[in-house]
Amino acid sequence: METLRPSTEEDLPFLREVYAASRAEELDQVEWPPGQREAFVRMQFDLQDAQYRGGNPDGSFDVVEVDGTPAGRLYVDRRPDDIRIIDIALLPRFRGAGIGGRLLQALLDEAAASRRTASIHVEVHNRAARLYERLGFRPAAERGLYRLMEWSAA
Repeated sequence: METLRPSTEEDLPFLREVYAASRAEELDQVEWPPGQREAFVRMQFDLQDAQYRGGNPDGSFDVVEVDGTPAGRLYVDRRPDDIRIIDIALLPRFRGAGIGGRLLQALLDEAAASRRTASIHVEVHNRAARLYERLGFRPAAERGLYRLMEWSAA
């Protein structure tokens, strides 16, 4: 069973691992000198984390746990009219088990109950877009490499 808990400073190494796993396919295309991949991942994670937190000061930044084991992250900004899913990512060994779908469905249920939309930015070539579409998200805007997808109960 998955649960959420607020991330802390002690979770930073784990959150970097989740970030690295989410970029592995892309990063595997480069031959890295010793230590350079890790330094790059740390720098990119730190920039992304600062951007996410700075742009969503009221957001919740949670660690996803499965049976008490850290499995991923779920970042959400609950806005007056919209539940913005800032990021959802799971370590590879937890993917494909329905965890992400259940977490997203809970957010959609919350959005419906509070009469809000739900939205997420997705990289255009991200395979997870199929999951979002199955859950009822629809493309709303193209922004370079990203597509804004929105869900509404109406």
